Amino acid sequence: MEQPLLSAEKSDGWSSYEHVGRAGSAIPTASLAGTQVSVDEIRSAAAFSDPYPPSLHAPLLSSPEPVYPNEQVLGYPEGGYYGHLREGAADVQRQVLDEVEIRELLIDHVGHRCCWGSRPARTWSIHAVEDCNVYVGTLETFLEERETLTEKEPYLGGEVDEKEKGPALGIWELDLRPEFPVLFTPHKESRMVIPHSEVVEKCSGCGGRGTIVCPTCNADQEPGFYKENQMSQCPACYGRGLIAHQDGSDTICQKCNGKGMIPCATCGSRGLIKCETCRGGGSLLTRQVATIRWRTLLARKVSATSGAASVPDEVFHRAKGVQLCNTQAYQCTPAFFADSYFLNKFSSEVIAERAAVPPTARVICERHTISVVPVTRVTMTRQRRSFSFYIVGTSREVYLKDSYPAKFCWGLCPCLEWLKL
Repeated sequence: MEQPLLSAEKSDGWSSYEHVGRAGSAIPTASLAGTQVSVDEIRSAAAFSDPYPPSLHAPLLSSPEPVYPNEQVLGYPEGGYYGHLREGAADVQRQVLDEVEIRELLIDHVGHRCCWGSRPARTWSIHAVEDCNVYVGTLETFLEERETLTEKEPYLGGEVDEKEKGPALGIWELDLRPEFPVLFTPHKESRMVIPHSEVVEKCSGCGGRGTIVCPTCNADQEPGFYKENQMSQCPACYGRGLIAHQDGSDTICQKCNGKGMIPCATCGSRGLIKCETCRGGGSLLTRQVATIRWRTLLARKVSATSGAASVPDEVFHRAKGVQLCNTQAYQCTPAFFADSYFLNKFSSEVIAERAAVPPTARVICERHTISVVPVTRVTMTRQRRSFSFYIVGTSREVYLKDSYPAKFCWGLCPCLEWLKL
């Protein structure tokens, strides 16, 4: 369950806080999955490179699951060094599938598609099975953005929190610990009135009078001037004061009582109406409101072989894989694998695609993961016809493009799925 921030006095009750950078180098380096870091180290790492109040970093208890789902994290030695990619780790990446399992997965996938026949999945020959493992890298940047807005409302009396009651706090001086979310929350927004920022001002709409000139009967007057007792022609008798009948007789108009003129329907011929901006009070209460947004920016990159190049990247991002590294720090640096230049380069490319931070925001923490997604490409043939599909991830999801040979909907399946028929 997500928990809010705790005060500094309660920090002794923590059990652990994982993946936060150690404050021992010029830039806090990423610690590894499973490393426990003390509260003091969290504060030091947060305050080392960011003027953000350290008290807001320290009490973070937990963080949601990464955007990229994974089943396993391979642990490596501490200190930014990931050791050798052992043969055991490589074995995890391989999906060992026999012909029966392959056909069962395809038949199950076809069975959930409208108007797809299962004969090719059951009878066609499996011509080739190819491993096309894919590497997926992510960099999540969790940030807090603060902006100041000015709000105005009619002032009808009451206490005002003016600056005479205390100094007005800057927007980054506000204590938002009760509102602070867990790390890497996708989005959360909060509002807070800045203390001692209220001011009573004269209403600009009416000049502090509480009334404005009637726009109906004084529309042609100069600004600030009006006339009272402005009358308009009666629409019932057209100004005659009498209502003519078919027999030639006339009766007094009941709408204007025979006067032929009626008062202004908007102001009653007063010439003035109540100002809606200040609701007739003549004053507005102005205050500064801080809008705070916590969100996670995501940079993602996929490295796929030519055999899996036709699969959309989003398929790999959704798939379950095996994490090769998972680091978390104020600012993540590229991972280091002792025996893999490719993974080192791939990690650097992911870090280089770090999302831009808005000028009104500050970075709280980053998380960098590299995972391998097992991908098996299967080619099935019959006579001179063939088609291919992919078994993706440790959960063995099937991805099949529109090349399946037994479809009987004449291209209408997308329409039927959209209509949920």
